[in-house]
Amino acid sequence: MQVFNRQVSPRGLTVFGFEILLIFGSLTLAVYLNGDRDGDVIWKIAVIAALCQLCFYYNDLYDLTIVNSRRELIVRLLQASGAASIVLAILFLLVPSLVLGGGTFVSSIILFVVAILAWRLFFLYLGRLAHMQERLLIIGTGPTARKVARQVLHQHDFGYRIVGFIDDDPAMVGRSVVNPRVIGTAADIGRLVREHQVDRIVVGMSDRRGKLPLGELLQAKLAGVRVEETETIYERLTGKILLDELKPSWLIFSDGFRARRLTRFAKRLADLCLSSVGLVAASPLMALTALAIRLDSEGPVVYAQERVGENGRLFTLYKFRSMRTDAERGTPVWAKDDDDRVTRVGRVIRVTRLDELPQLWNVMRGDMSFVGPRPERPFFVEQLAAAIPFYRHRHAVKPGVTGWAQVKYRYGSSIEDAREKLRYDLYYVKHLSVVFDLTIVFDTVKVILFGKGAK
Repeated sequence: MQVFNRQVSPRGLTVFGFEILLIFGSLTLAVYLNGDRDGDVIWKIAVIAALCQLCFYYNDLYDLTIVNSRRELIVRLLQASGAASIVLAILFLLVPSLVLGGGTFVSSIILFVVAILAWRLFFLYLGRLAHMQERLLIIGTGPTARKVARQVLHQHDFGYRIVGFIDDDPAMVGRSVVNPRVIGTAADIGRLVREHQVDRIVVGMSDRRGKLPLGELLQAKLAGVRVEETETIYERLTGKILLDELKPSWLIFSDGFRARRLTRFAKRLADLCLSSVGLVAASPLMALTALAIRLDSEGPVVYAQERVGENGRLFTLYKFRSMRTDAERGTPVWAKDDDDRVTRVGRVIRVTRLDELPQLWNVMRGDMSFVGPRPERPFFVEQLAAAIPFYRHRHAVKPGVTGWAQVKYRYGSSIEDAREKLRYDLYYVKHLSVVFDLTIVFDTVKVILFGKGAK
């Protein structure tokens, strides 16, 4: 299912929702046991519970693929609880009126850590039961079908279990593909659906002309089995678009890829408001950053560079200089991790994203948005567009200071990295909305705090 245009598994949503109740309930119980009768206590509990859950989210406790073992659960739960305690201790110093009296907070931390640990262990046990998993039958054994199968086997958020593959060639029956085996041909679909109690059929055939078992698929659908394409399930699992063997018709006929005028207007209005406030609020920090760059190395504080914007229009992008002035001569080259051209101050401002602050001016001018695909240089756009199908479609929206690809994928400096980021960019273009942007900004804070993905 989608929440704020992001793919969220029912399992993940169940865990998140139930833990809201556990944290809020633990705090309320602790307050009751300690006899706190403050009339504003309910608001204090709400603020503390929200901050605790934020720490849980930032420690990846709601990524069920990561937290899929007892050890990982215990380690991350203790880390998140420790982080929550530190954040709340600082908050209590700054806002004493939020303090819960009589040792209430300490007892509530112990209560909800024990309650969440017990709940999560029970949930892990339930999730591994066969009848709690959704059974998938994959039609096809080509590269796309295998890629989706590997993704299903890797992830635990959705609770899918592959019962087997279908192949046109009877000689393939019994052979292992990725991990599950080929268990039949198209003629066996009806029997296999009944025997294995299949819940969902995934069509992963590369060439469907004259080969797609329409009758068998229709019969299965009428019997209550969900039937979908590999592109659909891959998008649900990963939050990105499957480019392998992607056909233009899928882009045309699938939902999305049509930003309404109201959405674009609201997005532009938000950009103007945020960039205006941001430039004023960040001006002292920008002044200190400029001074540090000037003292660290010779050259201009801000550098300007031509980038490709919405609909392929060129614009001038501004950033704080993080490299030596002689960093690039002749043919442009990609920046990379641990780039020796980066200055000492440059290394700090790239990790903390302070080098991006001048782009607030680009946002105010309308060249960029707060959220969107990363703006690329014309030289690289020509290279990537020639090597990667559908690459130019990322320019259907304004580029952003941050974006879905930036928060989901590490910094890349190769064509394959650009291909992977394009999968996320196209997902963003497909699901463009203001609320989706807000969640990306929320995740950007997490990326900055943990020093990942600096460009």
